[in-house]
Amino acid sequence: MNREEVARLIHCYVEGWRDGDRGKILSTLAPDCVVTEAHGPVYRGMVRIGQWIETWFAAGGRVDRWEITSLVVADDTAAFEWSFACTWLEKAYDFEGASIAKLRGGKIASLREYCTTAPLYEWDGSWR
Repeated sequence: MNREEVARLIHCYVEGWRDGDRGKILSTLAPDCVVTEAHGPVYRGMVRIGQWIETWFAAGGRVDRWEITSLVVADDTAAFEWSFACTWLEKAYDFEGASIAKLRGGKIASLREYCTTAPLYEWDGSWR
């Protein structure tokens, strides 16, 4: 896949979450895809990923913002940084992170997320 095709695929995945569109999300994934969230859960295969998506939205989960701030593509791998905000169980979350996607056959074969664990700040020479 060339960079433009990869960018479209990654943006489609993110847009699916922003739009609350299960079908759009799943359309970007290989049947045996593995998604690893930053806080630990691992979802293996289209059936389990579909269950996760349905459960998350049914519980009132909502992506309030997910902006890709950079994207690097090398061979069959894409790495992208992002800024994310969501509402989950009536609580707002807001953090930055990055994902590494392995690609196969024009789809995402695996996606692993990493996120900041505290608000970012400029270090002033002391520890808070």
